[in-house]
Amino acid sequence: MERRTFIAGAVAVSGVSAVGGATLSAAAEPDGSGSTADHVRGVTAITKVFGAGQKLVAVAVEYDREIDGSALSTSTFAVTDRTVTKVYANRTAELAERGSDGRYVIVELSPDDTAAALWVTQQGSGTGTATPSPSASSSGAPGGGGPKVGDSTPGGTIVAAKASLVQKGTVTTARGTRYPATGTTLTTDKVVNLIVDDFQQFTYDDSATGQTLKYNLFVPMNYDPRKRYPLVLFMHDASVVNVATEGPLVQGLGAVCWASPEDQARHECFVLAPEYGSVVVDDTYKPSTLFDATAGLVEAVTKKYSVDENRRYTTGQSMGAMMSLGLNIKYPDLFAAAFIVAGQWPSEQAAPLADKNLWILVSQDDDKSYSGENAITKVIQEQGTEVGTAVWDGQSTAAQFAADVRNLEKQKAPVNYASFQTGTTVAAGSGTSAHMGTWQIAYTIPGIRDWIMRQSR
Repeated sequence: MERRTFIAGAVAVSGVSAVGGATLSAAAEPDGSGSTADHVRGVTAITKVFGAGQKLVAVAVEYDREIDGSALSTSTFAVTDRTVTKVYANRTAELAERGSDGRYVIVELSPDDTAAALWVTQQGSGTGTATPSPSASSSGAPGGGGPKVGDSTPGGTIVAAKASLVQKGTVTTARGTRYPATGTTLTTDKVVNLIVDDFQQFTYDDSATGQTLKYNLFVPMNYDPRKRYPLVLFMHDASVVNVATEGPLVQGLGAVCWASPEDQARHECFVLAPEYGSVVVDDTYKPSTLFDATAGLVEAVTKKYSVDENRRYTTGQSMGAMMSLGLNIKYPDLFAAAFIVAGQWPSEQAAPLADKNLWILVSQDDDKSYSGENAITKVIQEQGTEVGTAVWDGQSTAAQFAADVRNLEKQKAPVNYASFQTGTTVAAGSGTSAHMGTWQIAYTIPGIRDWIMRQSR
C-alpha cells in the first residue's frame, strides 16, 4: 500500500511556483546560478504520533540536485518557533538514522517544542492545551462532571501540519555547486504523516441499529486473502468524539502502535479504529446504540477480509476501555483478548470476564478507574480465575518495562493487572491528569501487545 501524501497548499500560476511568498523560476540554471530559492522543488512536513498525540517532527526540503550531507549542520536552517535537532541529506522525504546524499535535506525538530503539537486537547496534553470547555471533564474520563452519552462536543483539535523555514547556511551539491544562504522563507506544501497515512478511511452503515460509523482501517502491507490475519479494534476516549475521521490515529498511540513497521514485522494484523460522533458510554453504563454498532462493524470487517475470528482483539482508553469491557461481557465470543487502559465497568456485571484473557493497566492515582478495576478483578478471582498482579513505575525505561512484562507473565495468569505507582504517570506542571497519563505510557510498551497477540479464542 502506498503512503498517501496530503497537499497543504502548493500554488502554481503560469509556469511559476510560489514558496513562502517569493516567486521562483520554474526552471533552475543547470550550473547552479540564480537565487538559492530557485533550486528548491518542494518542502514537506513530516509528522509522527507519540503517546501525547501527533507532532510535527521534521521538514524535508527537496532540491534540484543531489546534496552533500557532510556539509550540513543544525545551523544550516532555522525553522520558525522550532528547535532544530538534526540536519542531513536523504534520497527520500523520510526520517533516517543515518542520512545519505540525495535531493532531500531533512531538518529534524524537537518534539518537545510547544509548536510541535498537532493534537491539542481541552484536558491537557503536556505540549499544548486548548481553552477548557464545559464538555471536558478535568480527568478526561466520561461521566461524572464530564461529557454524557450523546454529547458530540469535540474535546480535542487537530492542528494542520505547517512549518516555515529559512536556509541560513550554504547547501552544497554532491558535485560541489554551492547554494548560498538566503533570506527567502520557505513554507511546507506537502505533508507525510508517518503510519497515519497507511490507514484508509471508510463508513459503515449498521442495519441493526441504523447507526453510521466512520472508521479507519489498516490493511497489512502484503495482505494475502489466502491467509488469515488477527484484527485489533481500538476505541478512543471521550476527547476524540466528533473530530475528523483520522482523530483516533493522531490522538495518541492506541491505534497506530499496532500498525508500526516494527509491530507488523512481528505480528501482521488488521487495525480498526472507529471515530465516534458522540460519547458512547458514561458512568451510568448505559451505552448508546453506537456500542452495538461497533460489534457489527467488527463482524462486517471480518467478513470482508480474511480475518481470523479466533484472533480478534480489543483495546481502548477511558471510554474505549469501558466499551472494551462492556463488549466482552455482552458479546463473549467476539474477542480473544483485551488490553484495558484506564477504564471501569460495574463489578456486578463482571463475572463473564473471568473467562477472558485480559491485560489491565491503570494508575493508582486515577481514583475512579483504579477502584473500578480493583472491584472487577476481585470478582474475577472469586469466579476461580487467577489474576497476575504487579505495581510499576510509570517513568521506567523501555528495558525496565520489558522486564516488568516478563515478570508479570511468569505468573502465568489469564488476567494480568498492572498498576502504575501514584505520581509516576505525569510530569509535574504538565497539566495532564494521571488518567490521561496512563494511556500516554500504556501503548509505548510492546511486550503487552506481544502478549495480546499470542492469545486465541
